[in-house]
Amino acid sequence: MSNRARVGQLLMVGLEPASGAPGVKTAVATYGAGGVIFLDGWSGAATVKSVASQVASYASGPALFVAADQEGGQVQQLKGAGFSVIPSAEQQSRLGSAALTTSATGWAEELRAAGVNVNLAPVADTVPADIGTANGPIGRYHREYGATPEVVTQSVTAFIDGMHAGGVAATVKHFPGIGRIAGNTDTASTGITDNVATVTDPDLAPFAAGIAAGADFVMVSSANYPKIAEGQALFAPAIVTGLLRDRLGYAGVVITDDVGAAAAVAAVPIGNRATGFIAAGGDIVLTARPSDIPIMSKVVLAQAAADPVFADQVAAAVTRVLTLKTARGLTTCS
Repeated sequence: MSNRARVGQLLMVGLEPASGAPGVKTAVATYGAGGVIFLDGWSGAATVKSVASQVASYASGPALFVAADQEGGQVQQLKGAGFSVIPSAEQQSRLGSAALTTSATGWAEELRAAGVNVNLAPVADTVPADIGTANGPIGRYHREYGATPEVVTQSVTAFIDGMHAGGVAATVKHFPGIGRIAGNTDTASTGITDNVATVTDPDLAPFAAGIAAGADFVMVSSANYPKIAEGQALFAPAIVTGLLRDRLGYAGVVITDDVGAAAAVAAVPIGNRATGFIAAGGDIVLTARPSDIPIMSKVVLAQAAADPVFADQVAAAVTRVLTLKTARGLTTCS
């Protein structure tokens, strides 16, 4: 693989109905983006499968991660014929573990049949009862499984078990938890600080359980956790490497939340959003905007050429991504 192709494996790009497959052709065919994500609502499994197939044809190396936010409730990007109406996480938690695993298996089978191999779910954030819907990103939309880490843990593991049974990779998010913040990092750069979280936070338990259940990805948040590290989580080595990899023992693929259109990172230069995350120990940079991909690729390549330490971090990230792709049957390696 060329250096550009290797760096491309660390980039995931948004796929929107308005632009369809041609909108990401340059990102995948020219810059080697290793993943795409369906965004902004798609209708009908036949349409999704057709677009996924077309985008897949642009890849000249390993097959793509084809992702969707298929949590349920108000966050279900794929709907219509061929897709079940998935209840919110709050409602899913009432099913019980066995029933949730059975349901999640069916939802995963629908995704797989439509050409989607990654679900950016389940949400492992705990929203305390005294915060509830005042929590902008999760509680407001009933995306949480519960108000205690014990309740969340049960549903997170059940959902992951179902995704795996249906042949789809699962993602726990948004590490180390955004259940206490007021602002939504997608739309706000203020109100996104958790002044409570520490490295021994009980609310880390659902993430640890998700990792133990075999979560394929961990998504790191763009919020701030001053009792753990300086700066935003995705750019903080103390969180991505120190807490997630070293303390919790996670050796798999770490992915960002959207760093393209998100207000929380708007002040950070586009290229630095990628280099900062990789330098912190992360792997896949997710951007909703295809126009970000050439910039990110160029800046990551330039920094790797100038900084041997960063070049080693890029190599480690690429290895983790390709190891997961191989495990999921997306490469020709054995």
